[in-house]
Amino acid sequence: MARPTWKGNISFGLVNIGVELYPMEKRKELSFRLLDSRNNARIRYEKVNDVTGEEVPWDQIVKGYEFDDGNFVLLTEKDFERVAVEATKTVEIEDFVDADQIPYAYFDKPYVLVPSKNGQKPYVVLREALKKSGKVGIAKVVIRTRQYLAAVFSQGEALYLCVLRFADELKKLKEFDLPDEDLGAYKVSQKEIDMAIQLVDTMSAPWKPEQYHDEYSEALMKWIEKKAAAHGQVSLPELPEEEEEPAATNIVNIMDLLKKSMQETEKRKPSTSPARKSGNGSNSKSKPKTKASARKRAS
Repeated sequence: MARPTWKGNISFGLVNIGVELYPMEKRKELSFRLLDSRNNARIRYEKVNDVTGEEVPWDQIVKGYEFDDGNFVLLTEKDFERVAVEATKTVEIEDFVDADQIPYAYFDKPYVLVPSKNGQKPYVVLREALKKSGKVGIAKVVIRTRQYLAAVFSQGEALYLCVLRFADELKKLKEFDLPDEDLGAYKVSQKEIDMAIQLVDTMSAPWKPEQYHDEYSEALMKWIEKKAAAHGQVSLPELPEEEEEPAATNIVNIMDLLKKSMQETEKRKPSTSPARKSGNGSNSKSKPKTKASARKRAS
């Protein structure tokens, strides 16, 4: 098992729960090094004084904050220590809010909270309380040397902690040109909305995260392996010719697009059972899915 990032307690009211914090995120990005194409030597990064052009040794480098244009305030490690938040090793829940009140943009990085042996009972109590109330605990926690805003929430058998962004770390929506007038201003009809909802229903499926892949990274890794096997003597694949884009137009028939999307979705769906007779005058929105069709779809 991986080493915990942090050990401490969850605190709400008078209750303290001993926990360990483990990151949920697992980075799989491909790592590349910059090389000199003439001899494949690695390229080094040097800290250079932009006045003298000379390399600066690490022990002579300090951090500076540009307080005014061209004027810096120099900071030492003691300055950072002076204002450091006390690392209390506690996820101190300050409030409980409805889970759907937190906009998606606030969520940043997920962790899982694992109870200590003595913390299992209160852990389960908090887990079930959050699950049944639909609430999320809002807390502050110090991880390493920085204080974070965080949400503690329950799902399945686990309590999760998700680092949240502070309000001043997000742009205001008024900075963006969003369509914020009544539907009539955009000539949107109720029929178009109903058709869009029907398309969403038709395309709906159970959440299966394992069926989604980073296709670009997988294809790139296969190509790298192919080049390595051939010692780099591999011709690049021919790129498909780019099709000319149709001329832009402001006239878009949303209903036609929705209907075509519905038809394409229905075509891709495997036929699992003969069509039902409409003797009772009712129409079924979708056919029942079998395990075979689900497997076929997943593949």
